[in-house]
Amino acid sequence: MPLASVASRALAGIAAPEVTVEVHLGPGLPSFNIVGLPDAEVREAKDRVRAALNQARFEFPARRITVNLAPADLPKDSSRFDLPIALGILAASGQLKPAALEGHEFAGELSLTGELRPVRGALAMALGAGRAGRSFVLPRPSAAQAALASRARVLPAATLLEVCAHLAGEAPLAPQTRDPDAAAPAYLELAEVRGQAQAKRALEIAAAGAHALLMIGPPGTGKSMLAARLPGILPPMRESEALEAAAVHSASSLGFDAARWAQRPFRAPHHSASSAALVGGANPPRPGEVSLAHHGVLFLDEMPEFPRDALEALREPLESGSIAIARAARQCRFPAQFQLLAAMNPCPCGYLGDVSGRCRCTPDQVLRYRRRISGPLMDRIDLKVEVPRPRDAELLGAPGGEPSAAVRERVCAARACQLARQGKPNAWLQAKETVLHCALDAAAERLLKEAIAKLALSARAYHRVLRVARTIADLAASEAIGTAALAEAIQYRRLDATF
Repeated sequence: MPLASVASRALAGIAAPEVTVEVHLGPGLPSFNIVGLPDAEVREAKDRVRAALNQARFEFPARRITVNLAPADLPKDSSRFDLPIALGILAASGQLKPAALEGHEFAGELSLTGELRPVRGALAMALGAGRAGRSFVLPRPSAAQAALASRARVLPAATLLEVCAHLAGEAPLAPQTRDPDAAAPAYLELAEVRGQAQAKRALEIAAAGAHALLMIGPPGTGKSMLAARLPGILPPMRESEALEAAAVHSASSLGFDAARWAQRPFRAPHHSASSAALVGGANPPRPGEVSLAHHGVLFLDEMPEFPRDALEALREPLESGSIAIARAARQCRFPAQFQLLAAMNPCPCGYLGDVSGRCRCTPDQVLRYRRRISGPLMDRIDLKVEVPRPRDAELLGAPGGEPSAAVRERVCAARACQLARQGKPNAWLQAKETVLHCALDAAAERLLKEAIAKLALSARAYHRVLRVARTIADLAASEAIGTAALAEAIQYRRLDATF
């Protein structure tokens, strides 16, 4: 019986495992069946493929057609299998030579007229095809994104007829060239923030070591302004980081805009976001905000207003840098190496400690409000800093703060030192690595022992203080962690007692 196989890709997380599309033409009454755990979109391919082949003047076989999407235990979703199914039918019916399909992978949605429409996850699939050493044929609108995978040979096509002409050797498809790197992104300027010297210093330390930071202050003091300027002082993305971040966005429902190549993600979900929206969910699983912020920043404004279960779901990815989504029929692990940046008011009304004296919250109300954030989650936040109301002279005077470029230069130098020493930012050091790279002299050890006793630091907080102190020393280009660096790191934990 005529049989043809076509290579394609399906997404599982940001990975794109190879799927073989097998087409079998058998005896019996004319029928068209798709097996191999297809979802509704894949099952509907039958009508799109039939109409596209007829429109392109190909013969649709009047026989029993069985399309098997292997492996059978991997759920198949989206319309990316339209093009492989159509080519498999043409090869099985003798209208294309099966040997022409070798060395290629295919993905694309077919319109009823035979035009190819863009598909989700083009970059992730191109990365998989490049690793397998095959050319990747896909719709032209998705080609610019797929071409970001430097090892992949991307062949864009506009219609089913163009793909068939390429496979027949009549009109080979021209490979997609990678667009020149875009101009440097226009980040917001840190010097625009008036005053807040301590908060800016904490922001610089957080950027240098990829530490989590919580800013606490009344409304209108500049917390959101500072947060929006963190991407502008982070080091430029390495190509491997840019590819990973882009592949996650490519696999999401939003897709990836090639114009944002190598720009640090900055995700700021609303405080009504659910746990599934933050860490991922649905069936099949989709990446959430923590994965969309991979190698970038996740900003949680009004942190205590987020649902408790959503905040608790952040604990695992903050430690491991990934998130496992388990469903009855499928399990996925998404990358989630993000930098947490959060902001909150000091009390329910927002004016506790403000010079205006407007706060009327009772101590019990303040405590209940702050305890919406659990102790284990607070323990994982390295830096906590107060952001008070700026003085009148700071608001009315000319901006006099350091520009982002100057701060970014120091941050890049400190991050380069960390990568050369241990291959990762200080915030991602494991316990054993922390002991190795964050050794203290005798005076600093005595200071840390006093801090542990007075602040009741946990073992996790102890290690995080050491990592922050290591970052402060790196910013000062110091090989040793002195008492000054350690003292500054300790004072960023003094607000722990108020939660």
